[in-house]
Amino acid sequence: MDYLAEAIELAVKNVKEGGRPFASVIVRDGRILATGVNLSAQTNDPTAHAEILAIRAASQLLQSESLRGCEIYTTCEPCPMCLGALYWAELDRVVFAVSRDVASRFYPGERRYHRADDFYAQYALPFGQRRLPMQLEQREEGIQLFQFSAEKGTL
Repeated sequence: MDYLAEAIELAVKNVKEGGRPFASVIVRDGRILATGVNLSAQTNDPTAHAEILAIRAASQLLQSESLRGCEIYTTCEPCPMCLGALYWAELDRVVFAVSRDVASRFYPGERRYHRADDFYAQYALPFGQRRLPMQLEQREEGIQLFQFSAEKGTL
């Protein structure tokens, strides 16, 4: 089966229904476990990206936060948020149909804190240099929280 073609077909359907051109298919042992389409426009949820929704569905199905042994096929190179989720989910492989460089040619203008063509670069900057204002207010209680969690084995 052509899983990338399946993702593209799901994305075309999503665009026809008013959504964005992003869809993902998660596969394990030659079987589709979960799919996701970008529902941000339909749900007013900026985190409702195809990869995130597919990861959530597959994780629930497998009752595991690790998706080792799985691959994801997606219509576009994952954005930084989705890329982070893919790292956390530990999939074996990511296959995508369109690079971010090509996709960025179709995006309208600039968002408040990034453009499609420099989104990844924002993450590489020290947090004080990013367009999104960020500030560290280190708290001893916060450090103790992480120490407590490590001792409990919940990290």
